[in-house]
Amino acid sequence: MEQSEKRKPTLFLSLIPVLILIMMLGYTIIGLGLDIETGGSHIPLILGAAVASFVSVYLGYSWKEVQSSLVKGITLALSACLILMIIGCLIGTWIISGIVPAMIYYGLKMIAPSVFLVTTCLICAVVSISTGSSWSTAGTVGVALIGIGQTMGIPPAMVAGAIISGAYFGDKMSPLSDTTNLAPATAGTDLFTHVRHMAFTGVPSLIIALIIFAILGFQYSGGRVDPQDVNVMLNTLDNTFNISPWLLLAPMLVIFMVIFKIPALPALLGGAIIGGIVAGIAQGNSISEIIQAGMNGYKGNSGNEMVDSLLTRGGLSSMMNTIALIFAALAFGGVMEGSGMLECIAASILKLARSVGSLVTATVLTCVGMNIIAPDQYLSIVVPGRMYRNAFTKQKLHPKNLSRLLEGSGTLSSPLVPWNTCGAFMGGVLGVSAGAYFMFAFFNLLNPVICIIFGFANITMHKMTDDEEKQMLETGEIK
Repeated sequence: MEQSEKRKPTLFLSLIPVLILIMMLGYTIIGLGLDIETGGSHIPLILGAAVASFVSVYLGYSWKEVQSSLVKGITLALSACLILMIIGCLIGTWIISGIVPAMIYYGLKMIAPSVFLVTTCLICAVVSISTGSSWSTAGTVGVALIGIGQTMGIPPAMVAGAIISGAYFGDKMSPLSDTTNLAPATAGTDLFTHVRHMAFTGVPSLIIALIIFAILGFQYSGGRVDPQDVNVMLNTLDNTFNISPWLLLAPMLVIFMVIFKIPALPALLGGAIIGGIVAGIAQGNSISEIIQAGMNGYKGNSGNEMVDSLLTRGGLSSMMNTIALIFAALAFGGVMEGSGMLECIAASILKLARSVGSLVTATVLTCVGMNIIAPDQYLSIVVPGRMYRNAFTKQKLHPKNLSRLLEGSGTLSSPLVPWNTCGAFMGGVLGVSAGAYFMFAFFNLLNPVICIIFGFANITMHKMTDDEEKQMLETGEIK
């Protein structure tokens, strides 16, 4: 069909695929009790993409154009899927090499259960600030911290919430982060202005999150953890692997590689290769055993059920289910964006934004909604950024306000959606689904709420000066 034959979608038509998707997800996950492993999200997303495709054809798009949008949506996640595959290999080689067991071993000796959640959050925040990557943080130290928490009797979902809270705080405050660079570029401000402005909402959110983690941690102090059980764990690890402080050099090397701006993919691949080399040298594993661990993960056979269940994980193949989920989710988002239905929904929300507080709320809800219906954190920054940039200008709000909201609601809500690329990644790496850790990711939950409160209370909602507005108009950054 010719371009002139295409019709703009109405809000009613645009909402049809979204509502059907929500109903199907509710039925399969809540009604049938299916999870990600059993297709509770995959099949509804595929059917949702089919419904969106039918609506697109009804609007005048050819199947070739619909398929092009579908494929374009999937290509957005190819780099993420490559990283996910490499991290699967890394986890497998790091376990068989004794690197993860060593991190668990020394962590059990140093970290008290009562402060474990707070310590976990802070460790992940520091590592993520240093590397600029919440994904690398979760895939390296996060894996070990999940194991340490499990041996202390702390629920994995709670530990995952602390890992994600710290990792995403660090990611948002790091100039090395890709989304921390993308948000100000989309909104029309500079990187360091954006980072400083993020601190006004990010730091209070983290402090509140740490207080909650401290309160939760008290229930695991005194009498909740049997020292004898911990000693059995330590002895089992020591007897199964050649534990040495030298093994900790591998994660430190990966962190340093990312700090020195080596891209995540080669840095993590280097980490996986280092794991394989260490497995051969330190643990005496054969090349065949190392390759098997990289492909299918490590299979524990220590005889201790807790240790074996803790370390039986990883491998490239373990990530395939997560990658399939990402493909299905982004196929749906690609069709929705290509047909203009996403833009229609966002524009309808914008009509309701008349005050500063309502504009902030609309931006936050749009970013969160984008993570649900176009499940990728980059889309949740770029699309709302394009939609609301001029609206912020009309209110004479400095672009740094918009960039803070794009990160504070778009990026931070992405790991809370099970079928989002970030939610699927975190669930696959940590072994805890987003539906389980959702309620414990306090930093990610609090920050969007604090952004809305600041909007209505006009706290740190900085206005543009006349000179700034004039300069931006002259340079074409705003219209």
